Amino acid sequence: MEFTFPFVFAIFLVFSAASTAVAQPQQQFLRCLTAQSNDSASISKLVHSRNSPSYSSILESSIQNLMFDTEATPKPLIIVTPTRASHIQAAVKCSKSNGLQIRTRSGGHDFEGLSYVSQAPFVLIDLVNLRSVDIDVENRVAWVQTGLTVGELYYKIYEKSKTLAFPAASCHSVGLGGYISGGGYGPFFRKYGLAVDNVIDAHVIDVNGRILDRKSMGEDMFWAIRGGAGGNFGIVLDWKLKLVPVPPTVTFFAVKKTLEENAAQLIHQWQLVSPKLPKDVISVVRVAVVNQTYQVSFTGMFLGKSDELVSLMQTSFPELGLVKQLCLETTWIQGLYRGQFPNDSLEYLLNRTWAEKEVFKVKSDYVQEPIPESVFQQIWPKYFNEEEGKYANLLLVPYGGIMDEIPDTQTPFPHRAGNLYKIVYYIGRKQDKNLDFQNYTSWMKRFYDEMTPYVSKNPREVYANYRDLDLGTNNGTGKTSFAEASVWGLGYYKNNFKRLAQVKTLVDPENFFRHEQSIPSL
Repeated sequence: MEFTFPFVFAIFLVFSAASTAVAQPQQQFLRCLTAQSNDSASISKLVHSRNSPSYSSILESSIQNLMFDTEATPKPLIIVTPTRASHIQAAVKCSKSNGLQIRTRSGGHDFEGLSYVSQAPFVLIDLVNLRSVDIDVENRVAWVQTGLTVGELYYKIYEKSKTLAFPAASCHSVGLGGYISGGGYGPFFRKYGLAVDNVIDAHVIDVNGRILDRKSMGEDMFWAIRGGAGGNFGIVLDWKLKLVPVPPTVTFFAVKKTLEENAAQLIHQWQLVSPKLPKDVISVVRVAVVNQTYQVSFTGMFLGKSDELVSLMQTSFPELGLVKQLCLETTWIQGLYRGQFPNDSLEYLLNRTWAEKEVFKVKSDYVQEPIPESVFQQIWPKYFNEEEGKYANLLLVPYGGIMDEIPDTQTPFPHRAGNLYKIVYYIGRKQDKNLDFQNYTSWMKRFYDEMTPYVSKNPREVYANYRDLDLGTNNGTGKTSFAEASVWGLGYYKNNFKRLAQVKTLVDPENFFRHEQSIPSL
């Protein structure tokens, strides 16, 4: 086919116009940022356009799901790596005035990439430089900036005290900004509640660029940022956390079983026992294919010595067969990360990028009635025997403990009393140019659909930090109605969803902070 000159010239004009349309708000943003800053020379080093040598390395450093590290993935026009609050204030004001959206990233563990991906032109604020920690051992509190990771926080606390901790995650590279914003559960949550249950204060930059603390933002906004998930109400600069006591010696245990060793019967019994165990015990189940064998692992932690744990489990769950030889007495932090780092060196907790990354998909469920044993005996092994099942994991996380005592309206996180346990579905593969991951997500959806009769209903509850766009998305216009957003919002927040929308209407009426599953205004 032969192209004439006018046709080629017309195409050139189209692409030139498109390029100019992108460049114009970018240049205006940069000029605005310089004008807003008191130190333009300093801020220029923290702004990375697509032509900057540092752009790609910064962008890719905290992309935890390789599904969103492809040529087709939308990229930010500019990345800002602020070192102080005024840089964020300027970025918010300049993005707003130039019609650009904002994405804010602390650790990059948003499972759908919403902290660093947008279909609309956007600026990425990467909080990697905001990682200070101020720990007050005597009063058991800490101020932590939101670019800090869980591993960095744990390391800093352990430096100061061997008998204090914070109820955060076990994954060390998770950023505290998003993690706490969505609720935050971990190995201590049956004893001390979620991360958000232990937040005392915070500093937030709102849509107008103001820095607000708990008093100035008011209790409604303070309620909303503790479990209403990130990217909705403003940008959290730092959290004031309540630290919790832990004994100098705790006990970890692991029992592994196959189907031939009554694994299905043990899971069925576990779901009856684990939510009723004392708060000092957490017993988690992991289901996976190990060395071509369907294996069920019962692992956990007890805030005490092994003799007491073994006695307790022999009384409460004798079928598991826990004996002292399957226990390890150690410190809480060494036990959590034993076998994960070379030479078990805790220095790796300070390495934000030390991990083998995959393309993956995650879903979640809450179980409120015991699941029949036949599901564990027949349905689960059926799926794990398929080719895709070799790359999957199920994690069963028990509830009960203090979670039964905290009202489901205390924070936006509503999954409290009435839940036996949570199911986390994970499937992941190493990146490969020939990999068609659609086969794996289809496997996940089939499995998830088959579990429908056995999990929570009306709504089917899901964990906001395990974001799942399969549940539904906003319409992209920035004007999604509350009714439209309820398709996915009620699963995350239940009846708290309406109060979140009321707060959103109050603090961000023009819906500047938004994404595919952001809280709508009323």
